[in-house]
Amino acid sequence: MIKLNVEELLKQKKMSKETLCTKTNISRYNLNKAIKNHNSISYSYLERLCEALNCEINELLVFVNEEEDKE
Repeated sequence: MIKLNVEELLKQKKMSKETLCTKTNISRYNLNKAIKNHNSISYSYLERLCEALNCEINELLVFVNEEEDKE
C-alpha cells in the first residue's frame, strides 16, 4: 500500500496542517482523507504538497507492506 508521509514531514518541517492547507489550497477535509487513504490523490495535489513541504515525491509517498503493517 502506498501512503502519504505528510504527518512525518509536517513534524520535520515544524509546520501545522492548517499552514499546509493554506499553502496548498487543499481543504483540511481532503487532506485528512488523503492521509488516511480514503480516496485517491491527484497529481496536482501531490505537486502542491511537495512544493509546500519543500520535498521530493519519494519523501512524500512511502510504500508499506500490508503484511508488515498488520504486525
